This record gives sequence, C-alpha cells and structure tokens, in this order.
Amino acid sequence: MKLRPVLLVLLILCGFYFLTTRWLPSGAMAGLMHHTPNNLVDTTTVSPTPNFSLTEANAAPAYEPEELQNIAVYKKALPSVVNITSTEVVCCDFFLRPVPQQGQGSGFIIDNQGHILTNYHVIDDAQTVEVTLWNKKKFKANRIGVDPVHDIALLQITGATDLQPATLADSTHLLVGQQVYAIGNPFGFSGTMTRGMISAIRSVLLPSGNRIEDAIQTDASVNPGNSGGPLLNSHGDVVGITTMIASNPNGGADQSAGIGFAIPISTARAVVEDIMKYGHARRPSLDVVTLPIGPDEAQQIGLPADYGILIMRVLPGGAAAQAGLRGGNQLAYKGRTQVMLGGDLIVGCDGQEITTPQDLSNALNAHHAGDTVVLTIYRGQQRMNIKVTLSDAKQAPNGQEA
Repeated sequence: MKLRPVLLVLLILCGFYFLTTRWLPSGAMAGLMHHTPNNLVDTTTVSPTPNFSLTEANAAPAYEPEELQNIAVYKKALPSVVNITSTEVVCCDFFLRPVPQQGQGSGFIIDNQGHILTNYHVIDDAQTVEVTLWNKKKFKANRIGVDPVHDIALLQITGATDLQPATLADSTHLLVGQQVYAIGNPFGFSGTMTRGMISAIRSVLLPSGNRIEDAIQTDASVNPGNSGGPLLNSHGDVVGITTMIASNPNGGADQSAGIGFAIPISTARAVVEDIMKYGHARRPSLDVVTLPIGPDEAQQIGLPADYGILIMRVLPGGAAAQAGLRGGNQLAYKGRTQVMLGGDLIVGCDGQEITTPQDLSNALNAHHAGDTVVLTIYRGQQRMNIKVTLSDAKQAPNGQEA
C-alpha cells in the first residue's frame, strides 16, 4: 500500500512533462512560471527558429574606378620624378666663414641619357646640385642649360641605370576642368601626389618679372618643394612644370591656397630643343639697347608720346638694323649716365601697347627667334609700323638690351 503514493507522484510528474513538451507552445509555461510585476509588461518572446541557410555576400571591388586611375597615374609617373637638392655657399656664421645652405625642389627625367627638367629658380646660384631618384639612389647633376626668362633648367646625371623617362604630352589644347596631378617633394616629403583640376589658362607674371603665356593654373595642392616637378594629366603624361604658388595677399607663409601655376610643357620642350641644338635657349631679340620713357622724360625730350621704349643704339647686323630701325644720335645725360637721344620710340608690338621694358620683353618672349613682329614706332613726330624678323638674343655692352 505504501507504493501507491509513490506511483501517484511519478504519474503526476510524467503527465506534467508530457503536457509541457508536447501540447503547450514553447515558452508558454515560462511565462506562467516567471513572475512579472503588475506595472511592467514582459515582452520577452522566444519564437521557433525558422529554417535558413547562409549565403556569401558579393564582395565590393577592392578599388573604385577613380581610385584605380589615381593609382595608375602614380605608379606610371613616380619613377621619373626626382628630388633636387641645391647647395650654395654663403657667409653667415659668427666668424664670417663660408657655410653651405641647401634648398630643395623637384624635377623629372625626360630621356634615358639622364636629362632632367626643373625650374631655374630651384638651382639658381647653386654650387652643387644633387639628384635623388625614386629608389633613393643619389647622383651629382651637371647643369646643361638654363632659361631664366621661362624659369626652366636642364640638368643631367650620369651613371644611372634603368631610368624611366616621363612621357611628355601636348599642352597646347588643354581645357579648364581637366583633371591634373602634381607629384613632387613638398616640404621635403618625397613622392607626394596631389590631385585637382585645371582652373584657368592665363598669362602669369613670375617673381622675376618675366611673363609666362598660357600658364596652367590648378587647384591641386602645391607647396614649397613642388617647384620643378611634373603636372600630369589623367594618363600620367606631363602637361606642365609646377613653378609657383599664388602669393597670399594677407602675408604669411608661402603655402598652398588652391592656386598654383605650371609652365606649359610645350614651352619647356621648345627651350630644351634650343639647348640641345644650340647650347642655350634662343631667346628672341630686336638687338637694340633701349631707354624706358615716362611722362617726365617725354616732356623734357619733346617726344610725341609720354610712354614707350626709346632706342638708344642698334646693334650692327642685328634684327633692328636689318629692319631699318634707328638708334640715337644726340648725347645726353640722365643723372650721371650717358644716354643717346633721337632714336625711334617703340610704343607697340603686334597691336599691343608697350609702356615698359618688361612689356617689350614679354611681347618678344611670346615668339621665337626667326618670327616676324610688327612694331609701332614714332620717328620724330611720325607714327609708323615696321616689320622686324627677330634674331637670337645677343649680349649688349651697355644699357638694357631687347
């Protein structure tokens, strides 16, 4: 008889187990067994897990098309870009002993013979120039030729192997809005690339006072150390030589403000061809010695215009002499300096007004030796136009040569 209570308990337990695991939904008894305060609602529910399968998601491409283009430009151009260190000796210590001073810039290789293009101001006054290639190898560079007017210098290194020259593009048909890249060594950080676009094509006055026609303006970040480096198109071909940053009108350090300029590579190519063929850049010239004229001088001399360039001397056999231009025949003094008066007064070139020597220089630099220009002059009181075929520049012994 004592077994009946035990069997009854077992029967109740088995019935409870069967009821909770077969008839009632999963978790229903948990809700009955779990105590929930009156002011709270228990929102915990456990649903049966549905049937599912894992599917591998389609992976995104490693790089976007734009990124791939940036990478391709960099890989193509980097081996041709060099770091240029120029060293000049200056007296600056306490005992006035010569102390070397270094400057840095950029450049790029243009052929397998080791010729390198850079800016003239990067190596100006340098006693030694050292070139560091992209693979960190260093070479002493020789100066082959320079053109200060266009701020271009041609260097050469010897003994380097496996050089990778840059590809030079045609810069005569560039358009505002084209994407461009600048690679160089800003602040000494070698192999730095920035990207932007051509924001304008305009005439720009260099710090030297010379003017570059059709200079490439870009918003690609350009900083000190970029000078002489290549400006590239989206194919990685060189379209210009990065040369300067727009001055900050509020003063401060010279650094990128979104306005940088590059010399068109077509201009640089013409200079290089002259240097290779003639040993120097063939700067177009009139072969005259001139005197700038302002209102005061014009009034004192009695000239018909209160501006212009007075020809004091015509170099024998030069462009001006062959065109029939006349120099001065009256000796006078400007302060303690001898000047010759009575020559032709240049007031225009190809329809462009000439008021200063720089105006005349800029007008001539837009041409090449052998080109013909039309000068507007006053001979006495008579105004006339004269055609002149420009020659290669020669050194004038005195005065200002044009």
